[in-house]
Amino acid sequence: MLSERKSKMKKTDIYQELSSNAYPGRGIIIGRSADGKNAVAAYFIMGRSSNSRNRIFVEDGDGIRTQAFDPSKLEDPHLIIYAPVRVLGNKTIVTNGDQTDTIYELMNQQLTFEQSLRTREFEDDAPNYTPRISGIIKTTDDGGFNFAMSILKSDNGDPSSCLRYTYSYNHPHAGEGRFIHTYMSDGDPLPSFEGEPKLVEIPSDLDEFANGLWESLNEDNKVSLFVRFINLENGEVKSKIINKNV
Repeated sequence: MLSERKSKMKKTDIYQELSSNAYPGRGIIIGRSADGKNAVAAYFIMGRSSNSRNRIFVEDGDGIRTQAFDPSKLEDPHLIIYAPVRVLGNKTIVTNGDQTDTIYELMNQQLTFEQSLRTREFEDDAPNYTPRISGIIKTTDDGGFNFAMSILKSDNGDPSSCLRYTYSYNHPHAGEGRFIHTYMSDGDPLPSFEGEPKLVEIPSDLDEFANGLWESLNEDNKVSLFVRFINLENGEVKSKIINKNV
């Protein structure tokens, strides 16, 4: 039954998906490497305004944060300066905003991923009302892992109504991941992501994956990319940051 279901699922070529969309916005990919050895997380940011493009990813403890590439040109830190990745014990949190801190703090108080996000809504950047997308990887003592993804978005641009979706994935298959992003495409206002996270392929090599993602992102709009491989046998973490501003 499972094989029949899987055979009907459409697997998206992540590189083609990105290269065919000039502005997916910010995106999260979580899954398992093709060799089955690693839990994988990737996060990228793009920008249309000079303020959004004036950013880089930098390491911050076990995670990363955004910072202005040229501090003298920073116009408004609201919504663009935050910690996209934080680690809480055996949990790696990845988001597109300061809800990373909300998840970290409330899960540290024994709330769940979903419960933590009930305290938040989409971003207050009318008329786009950018969705808040979030992901979490939880590794287990037996060398496995599970993950979840969430999106909080307005109801077709209505700021009085927040739609909340959470997707959970147990025992991820080797070479498969899920991809969620903020915008369906470029536009004015920007159209929010629709549907469930897309099934995509993930290779075994970190550099291959990171370079493939980076090369596929629109040259004018891409800003920064982060990729992490977590070895499920020994917990070793390998990460790569690519910034357009160097």
